[in-house]
Amino acid sequence: MASSDILPHGPLSGVKVLDLSRILAGPTCTQMLGDLGATVLKIENPRSGGDDTRQWGPPYVVDAEGNQSDLSAYFMSANRNKRSVEVDITTSEGQATIRRLAAHADILLENFKPGGLRKYGLDYDSLRKDFPHLVYGSISGYGQTGPNAHKPGYDLMAQGYGGIMSLTGEPDGRPMKVGVGIADVMCGMYACVGILAALRHKEQTGEGQQVDIALVDAQIAWLINEGVATLNTGSAPKRRGNEHPSIVPYGLYETADGHVILAVGNDSQFGRFLQFLGLEGLARDPRFATNPARLEHRDALADIIVPAIRQHTTDAVIAAMEERKVPAGPVQTLDQVFASDQVAARKMAIEMQSEAGPVQLLGNPLKLSRTPVTYRHAPPTCGSSTDVLEQEGDPFDAL
Repeated sequence: MASSDILPHGPLSGVKVLDLSRILAGPTCTQMLGDLGATVLKIENPRSGGDDTRQWGPPYVVDAEGNQSDLSAYFMSANRNKRSVEVDITTSEGQATIRRLAAHADILLENFKPGGLRKYGLDYDSLRKDFPHLVYGSISGYGQTGPNAHKPGYDLMAQGYGGIMSLTGEPDGRPMKVGVGIADVMCGMYACVGILAALRHKEQTGEGQQVDIALVDAQIAWLINEGVATLNTGSAPKRRGNEHPSIVPYGLYETADGHVILAVGNDSQFGRFLQFLGLEGLARDPRFATNPARLEHRDALADIIVPAIRQHTTDAVIAAMEERKVPAGPVQTLDQVFASDQVAARKMAIEMQSEAGPVQLLGNPLKLSRTPVTYRHAPPTCGSSTDVLEQEGDPFDAL
């Protein structure tokens, strides 16, 4: 597509977001809104040094003089395309400032414990009386209702309570969390979808609403096939490490010099896979001829193919599978990921200029042909845009 076909402003250009969230789930949501063109004003507590993740380092960005900034890698991962202002919401002045901003905002997002903002007059029921247009997103551990609503929420807790840790790890090992805060991230993605749906309703009717998103609810929602299987059988699934509960062979296999991922998704692929190993006869063995049979005889098949795969290098297996159109791939370390030509082609690693110096960030995976995401503002230092609050009129217009 020619550059003349690309619009300079994102699809959410003109949308104003008041971000009272911190840590990861909420900031993930508002960063996505910012990438899509929204103006995002991040509210940070001057008494605590701002968002908790500013202190979750190293690494931190260091300026040309060697001074450490408050831009940790963790903070930067979810706070691009925002401006930061310091507001103490525990004071009457701070509460008045938030209400002033809410009058101009389309969206407010917060992740306080349910009821935590009521004492400041900043909860949904208080604000909707004066600002009925406001789309008010609330992220919490267990949601605004239910017997656990009062409990705090963190990613690890959500992974444990929501069941994903019981599925993750080696069969005889301990329950294992996912290597990144995936419950937080997925909650942020669900929040973004819900908020955009509420925004659409607001644009059609002028009516705002509360969007209630719980870490645990989101975690349960993305149990996907394993969750539905449990609901329909009443039996909890077993941990299988890197193996698939419904497809064999599908998993991580040791090679002569490392490991390879194989995803043999159907019987014809299985036959072509066996040709490479010189084990064509297994395709006619009734124990292995179909995927249901292979599931039943999973261990017997592994006893045959695991030592056979181990005779070949990772590159040899991948090349042979690609030639035979059988899905296969490597297990890359993150430095290998970011050095790959695929990452470069898809622009999944970007550089921006922050107030403390150049920073390297993850790219946004959304590729929109007419209204692409834009990278307008690097993650901000705490309170760097507080002076906009002194502007008369709409502070969002000064950003």
